[in-house]
Amino acid sequence: MHDLDRHPVTVDPPPGVPTAGRRPGARFHLLLAAGVFTVNAALLTASILTLSLKATQIDPEHATSILSVAASVGAVFTIIGYPLMGRLSDRTLGRFGRRRPYLVLGAALIGAGAVLMVSAATTPVLVAAHVLLSVGYVTSLVAASALVPDQVVAEHRGLSSTIVGLGTPVGALLGLFVAQLVQPNLTAMIVLPAGLGVIGSLALALGVKDAPLPRELRPPLALRDLAGTFWVNPLRAPAFAWAWVSRILIFFGVAAVNAYQAFYLIMVQHVDPSEVAGKIFLATLLLTGASLLLAPIAARISDRIGRRKPFVLVAAVVFAVGLGLVTTASSFEQFLVAITIMGAGQGVYLAVDFALVTQVLPDPDNPAKDLGIMNLANTLPSSLVPAIAPALLAIGAAEGQQNFTALFGFGAIAAVLGALAVLPIRGAR
Repeated sequence: MHDLDRHPVTVDPPPGVPTAGRRPGARFHLLLAAGVFTVNAALLTASILTLSLKATQIDPEHATSILSVAASVGAVFTIIGYPLMGRLSDRTLGRFGRRRPYLVLGAALIGAGAVLMVSAATTPVLVAAHVLLSVGYVTSLVAASALVPDQVVAEHRGLSSTIVGLGTPVGALLGLFVAQLVQPNLTAMIVLPAGLGVIGSLALALGVKDAPLPRELRPPLALRDLAGTFWVNPLRAPAFAWAWVSRILIFFGVAAVNAYQAFYLIMVQHVDPSEVAGKIFLATLLLTGASLLLAPIAARISDRIGRRKPFVLVAAVVFAVGLGLVTTASSFEQFLVAITIMGAGQGVYLAVDFALVTQVLPDPDNPAKDLGIMNLANTLPSSLVPAIAPALLAIGAAEGQQNFTALFGFGAIAAVLGALAVLPIRGAR
């Protein structure tokens, strides 16, 4: 049996990197929150809202198809970008550190993507804009996530794990809040959340300590290692593999709601398109509120008792129940109740799951590459769901209708399977 299956792993960076194994204070966590939350705000506002609105502006009749193309192509680039940027970050030399250069690069790409999205008048230009935004998001988030195992000892990762884990719901809430303040000005709805991402990523880069990697500790990179940039052998790291499977199944449900929530509200709940931003913000507020209420409590208890799996398992089931209730919602109010239940499960899952993942990393000394592979589980569904959604939406649907029950039901089933995938993990309790 592999060692990862017998003993929890304490993940520290290579010896000689002076930031390793610390317990950072409030300043580090505030900067981490600023970076993670605002970068998520930049991408998720586009994914949930402005990309759909921009697609409708370009071609109202084929807006859903344009959205699917843009989301799918953007996701392909994130699939490549997560492990690639992680590998490059782990090997980066220089006085600026291993992580900070990528926070600066991510900020630049996010800004460029937002500017291009504003000017997009055709589908290819919109796709290119979303690619830039997606790669910028990946670049910043990989660097920010790697700072946690770099600088926080395993037994005290509850708070930092909560920050990284809640990046999705809090970032969405932040971005949508800003966007709905300036609706219907689509240019401002695109630029302002992206601007927050640029500022947050730069603030983290300039404010955090990131010791240079000694040249003699730089991980080697042979030709045979290139395939390993995008792959972790599940036979050698089964605990990591099961954690990956659990996360990708959960994110099938997350991706279904994020990508098609605007269309669901318009087509099923009959929300006026001019009001959809405010409705999505309200739903996101409730989802994030439930997450923020429960996730820090769960993370603190998890740290104290030294157990992760029970929290992840129960949270995944709660998320699945909430998503299942979305399929039966007959009013916007019932939809809000379902979203709140989803938020309770999603928040606890994301907060504690990241701490669990850092304890089963295959290469503890160089965490960014493996965290990049883990983050593929977050983004692959963003590519796969738009690809299969048209078939699910068409099941039994009359002409001009969409079967959102089938789409969200598929996500709920995937989430239940994601909960079960936690059970075989043995690298953490």
